[in-house]
Amino acid sequence: MQKDPSPEKLLTEVELELMSILWKLKQGSVNDVMAQLPKDRALAYTSISTVLRILEQKKIVEARKEGRGHIYVPRIEKSEYEAKSVRNMVDKVFDGAPVAMVSALVKQLVDSGGADHEEIEEIRKLLQKAESSKSSKARRK
Repeated sequence: MQKDPSPEKLLTEVELELMSILWKLKQGSVNDVMAQLPKDRALAYTSISTVLRILEQKKIVEARKEGRGHIYVPRIEKSEYEAKSVRNMVDKVFDGAPVAMVSALVKQLVDSGGADHEEIEEIRKLLQKAESSKSSKARRK
């Protein structure tokens, strides 16, 4: 039986940085990943290669031999990892209460001025969609 590629634990900061690049590229070599790093981010070729091999061992990426190197391909979708990260944060930081996390996030956005009018409107639409979805489910029961 093949192990579920979803990570048991969250990715480290560097793993997530490299995975974000791979998700954007869909696949890539060490050089491809290296080329996408910000200019002020000094990561050696060997460091990137090591982290990608660790991600392969964790079954987060798969590698195929191409020429003298490897091409790395994500085995999990970014949305899948995002969902796992959110569940983890809800469980560990907000004691399993998603509403507490959403409240804290919205409060932080409002207090910091971090959300513009369009983003606030998008949040409002998502809440309306969730409410109407819940209402229609309740009517079917």
